[in-house]
Amino acid sequence: MKKLVTVLTGGVGGAKLVLGLCHAIPALDITAIVNVGDDFSHLGLAISPDVDTLLYTLGGKANVFQGWGRESETWGFMSALRSLGGEDWFNLGDGDLALHVLRTQRLRNGELLSIIVKDFAAAWMIETKILPVSNDRVRTRLKTADGLLDFQDYFVRRRCEPIVNSIQFDDAFHARPAPGVLDAIVNENCRAILIAPSNPFLSVDPILAVQGVREALAAASAPVVAISPIVAGNAVKGPTTKLMRELGIEVNAAAIATHYNGVIDGLLIDERDPLADIRIASARADTLMHTLDDRIRVARAALALADSLQQ
Repeated sequence: MKKLVTVLTGGVGGAKLVLGLCHAIPALDITAIVNVGDDFSHLGLAISPDVDTLLYTLGGKANVFQGWGRESETWGFMSALRSLGGEDWFNLGDGDLALHVLRTQRLRNGELLSIIVKDFAAAWMIETKILPVSNDRVRTRLKTADGLLDFQDYFVRRRCEPIVNSIQFDDAFHARPAPGVLDAIVNENCRAILIAPSNPFLSVDPILAVQGVREALAAASAPVVAISPIVAGNAVKGPTTKLMRELGIEVNAAAIATHYNGVIDGLLIDERDPLADIRIASARADTLMHTLDDRIRVARAALALADSLQQ
């Protein structure tokens, strides 16, 4: 019986789903392919926000209230930085710095990001396989009314305020999937491939833009099921709704299905969303994930939809 599950993920919503999966099925059976389009260099440090969010979440170290960073974080570094007039628009907690410093040191020594992440996960006894989608640089940039902005400038420094005209993923066409990424998608023992309810445009599209990933999903024998990030006609958090409106896309589950056309076989829709004309297999469930039980429920509903497509 097929048992492996692969999930494409980025950000807080994606980490919630992966955590739910880890309680619904054995964590060892899960491979999480993570967005690296948000990665950037700040104060000389290599920062990987989506990878780190997943590490913190699965390692039991995430700040649940904030949705990012570490629990019980302290901010002595940021205080000292401000006293010297340093850039303080991107918060780096004292504990958080450990990941960034070690990652930067090892990258400068020529090690691959995927190996570094594997070691971090092992140090925190995380059984799920965490794979950055690529060891190569992928850079999400947004064309806005205020000019071309790097992702973190738009998302953190500018708080998603500029109007977005289009999104691009620099270097993605030449980026190669990290070792294990394509294998996790086309593995014959794969039960399901899930696309987390992450922002489709900023978290999932950078994954799909990496060389060979979209083609592997189209060729996969396992059903590909996305969880819609739209709940009752809106996004739970983040700029998804704002982006969709600025890009001229209707804010509904049907638009999400259209966006993933050619990639997914099924879509899990929130039960509060109005019925829509979706031309692929779908199921409805409560997709809000406030508690661990919520996350487990959504993971199981997504797997149930995938299993129904195998029959």
